[in-house]
Amino acid sequence: MRRGAWLRRRSVIPGFGLTFGFTLAWLGLIVLIPLSALFLRAAGLGWAQFAEVGLSERALAAYRLSFGAALIAAAVNAVFGLTIAWILVRHDFPGKRLVSAVVDLPFALPTAVAGIALTTLYAPNGWLGSLLAPLGVQVAFKPLGVVVALIFIGLPFVVRSVEPVLADLGADVEEAAESLGASPLQTFRRVILPAVFPALLTGFTLAFARGVGEYGSVIFIAGNMPYVSEIAPLLIVTQLEQYDYAGATAIAVVMLLASFALLFAINLIQAWARRRMAD
Repeated sequence: MRRGAWLRRRSVIPGFGLTFGFTLAWLGLIVLIPLSALFLRAAGLGWAQFAEVGLSERALAAYRLSFGAALIAAAVNAVFGLTIAWILVRHDFPGKRLVSAVVDLPFALPTAVAGIALTTLYAPNGWLGSLLAPLGVQVAFKPLGVVVALIFIGLPFVVRSVEPVLADLGADVEEAAESLGASPLQTFRRVILPAVFPALLTGFTLAFARGVGEYGSVIFIAGNMPYVSEIAPLLIVTQLEQYDYAGATAIAVVMLLASFALLFAINLIQAWARRRMAD
């Protein structure tokens, strides 16, 4: 293909130049300009003031909870999300459409409503909390409650990412592996998992990213105790309520840089997985 021919390829959508310019303008307006303003505001703080708030003990404890809970919740969702997607794709049963609709419920449910519902359920006097209390397990108002809330809001990302891949894979692949003498475990490990791994990793990434920035469903069940169950987004809101805009900016920049680094690493793993699948 001659140089520049791809720019003149016929399309029902207006030409590459117009659409590419619109794409850059829209991304700049919605994403790049706000992020640039955040970094510019942080650049005016000075390192001492930035570290005093953004890297304080309280902030570090909030980062550990936010990123750690999001990572644990995304890992749990990767396991159970794959299981649910498998059931929805491979099996027919009464109420299947209802189960599929329930999976999407966290998408439609306001996060504050989800937080109140989970708190009511897992509080020491709640339906499940009262059963767990005699066992010495407290979910609400503890870091475990944050993980539970993030599992709730992150599950649909994994299920909906894996489901189309399983549907395209087809049951005949499993039957072919079985006919060649593969055990169920070998079929899963060598046939199914490599095929769905990129999609599973995508769902994991989306669930993790959503969990890191989640606020509404967490603040009710977390307890919001500094150094114990205070998430980083809540700490940012706390700084804003105290009119400490510089402190809120410093915490936001640290979270943004950490999120970029983690997502970049996950994207590298995704690219490696796709190359391995293509070989």
